[in-house]
Amino acid sequence: MAVPQGPNQRWSLDFVSDSLSCGRRFRILNVIDDFSRECLAAVVDTSLSGDRVGRELDRIAEMRGY
Repeated sequence: MAVPQGPNQRWSLDFVSDSLSCGRRFRILNVIDDFSRECLAAVVDTSLSGDRVGRELDRIAEMRGY
């Protein structure tokens, strides 16, 4: 499926990193619906493990449908 034809057909994930003025690093997980361009989640934390990403995706899918 090259181009989604409706919402929830394909989501994109991206991580953004930055640091506070004190030097402490943080990351943001962004989840975007490729069809509607809606931001489904922006999860901010100092550590985002693979398990955490999976839980966040499951949480979004429970709200929007699988």
